[in-house]
Amino acid sequence: MRMMPTVEMCLSFLAEENCPNAVIDHCMAVEHLALKIAKRMRLDQDTVDLVSRAALLHDIGRSKTHGIGHAAASADILRKRGLDESLVRIVERHIGAGISPEEAAELGLPPRNYMPETLAEKIVAHADNLITHDERGPKRWKLADAVERERGKGHEAQAIRMEKLHWELSGLTGIDLDEIA
Repeated sequence: MRMMPTVEMCLSFLAEENCPNAVIDHCMAVEHLALKIAKRMRLDQDTVDLVSRAALLHDIGRSKTHGIGHAAASADILRKRGLDESLVRIVERHIGAGISPEEAAELGLPPRNYMPETLAEKIVAHADNLITHDERGPKRWKLADAVERERGKGHEAQAIRMEKLHWELSGLTGIDLDEIA
């Protein structure tokens, strides 16, 4: 196992990469929601810590690009820092509810697997789906809002995967994630 950073180290990494404060605020909001989901599932402490750190670092690549390639950029930054590969994969697979290899090729992304597979990957991806950022800071969305946003961009496959992921995680927590407090 490679290095698993502390929360303080994650925040330091974001600052060292010159991530804008708005991105750091978003990452902290995603971590907050992801931890609620993970704890509701009664996951072991190592998995909860993994979810926390990945959520904090999921957008570190926004220091390089705000496009769809930020997930690959984030993973590259974390690999260079020698972080645990399970954490890196969560970050790499956090975009939407996953991107298929065919969609990745169409989007010009590096040829990698962008589909969340593990529970930790799914939790961080969906927490990110439900946290957006506006001029006032991070904002919590309901599933319908997030799905409408994807459909509005013409991303029907993403919207369907997002709904499926929402209900999968809701089933595992025993509560509709729109209502998690």
